[in-house]
Amino acid sequence: MNASFIGGIIAVVVILLIIAVIKTYNHMVVLRNRVDNQGAQIEVQLKRRADLIPNLLETTKGYAHYEQETLSKITELRSRVLNASSAAESFEAGNALGREISHILAVGEQYPELKANQNFLQLQSELKETENKIVMARQFYNDTVTKYNTAIMMFPRSIFAGLFGFRQKDLLAASEEERQAVHINANMFQ
Repeated sequence: MNASFIGGIIAVVVILLIIAVIKTYNHMVVLRNRVDNQGAQIEVQLKRRADLIPNLLETTKGYAHYEQETLSKITELRSRVLNASSAAESFEAGNALGREISHILAVGEQYPELKANQNFLQLQSELKETENKIVMARQFYNDTVTKYNTAIMMFPRSIFAGLFGFRQKDLLAASEEERQAVHINANMFQ
């Protein structure tokens, strides 16, 4: 065999390796961008929920004087969601905000005239819809993170992932409070 033939084979192998590295890198970038996009989708829904809060608070304010602490907490959590400096901070504040909103919605059960208020019913419906969207966005986020993490952990991508700075992302897990069993008051259905 002559040297030019061996040199040609080596060049082809090197070119194929470079193409494989480029394709692997690009695939990991696509997956990372999908994770970032799904995180942004959650933040959009958290902001939507936060935007509904002032109307909900205004509607319930006259009915629930004793709930001032809850109203203050919701206002503070809403501010944390809107001013979060990271997605994790936004998710954490959003979880806490969701728990507090459920307290306000429970006020509607105690005040029949509030329960009949069209504005309250509309806000309640929008909040439920938004909560469902948040749940779905979190599911999509976790699915996307799982695909991304699996892709960067598999050989030989794991080598390139380390070289190019791709790191595993954390899944969004339910908080301890969210894992607790729901207690239903039988009087609510009478």
